[in-house]
Amino acid sequence: MLARTPVMPILTLHDARWAGDLALALVRGGISVFEVVMRTPQSVAALRAMLEATPEADIGMGTLMTSADVQTARQAGAKFGVSPGLTAELAGAIAATQFPFLPGVATASEVMQARGWGLKELKYFPAQGAAGAHWIKDMSGVFPDVLFCPTGGIRPADIPTYLKLPNCSTVGGSWVVPQDMLGDRDWAGITALAQQASAFARH
Repeated sequence: MLARTPVMPILTLHDARWAGDLALALVRGGISVFEVVMRTPQSVAALRAMLEATPEADIGMGTLMTSADVQTARQAGAKFGVSPGLTAELAGAIAATQFPFLPGVATASEVMQARGWGLKELKYFPAQGAAGAHWIKDMSGVFPDVLFCPTGGIRPADIPTYLKLPNCSTVGGSWVVPQDMLGDRDWAGITALAQQASAFARH
């Protein structure tokens, strides 16, 4: 799921009218995996518009908290789901539907719990900028079969620190689509930022 891009944009969308244009701008910049968070009334409509505009992209829905959220995301056509954490309810919904899922973890115990449910691609949240790289590096010896996607406060300058780690293949961030550029519908500017993001080299 995470192998297609070094940076996964995390998108908060308040107006679905421009979601298709945004998806096209990201794909033109070389980014074909992104997450639309379920935090606004327009999020589901925005996801559908993006999938229609860029059927080749892998577009997921984030901030899924309940089994009902998982059902909503699947019905909208999301290719995967993301959550800041993991509960037994979520794990059951994921197992029942075989829905690709990226649950959030912040401790070794939470990693163990996720592995117990068969989940080995995990979101490390909150990464707090570059500080989370030390935690992810420490986890590599204990959980060599787990891949992490850090999110939360990560800046472009932090990304090489993460991507040089063998257990980190993708970094999530909102900086690829600044709200001011989105409000101005600056698709060329967003494409340029996507090109910058897609150019980061992995380990």
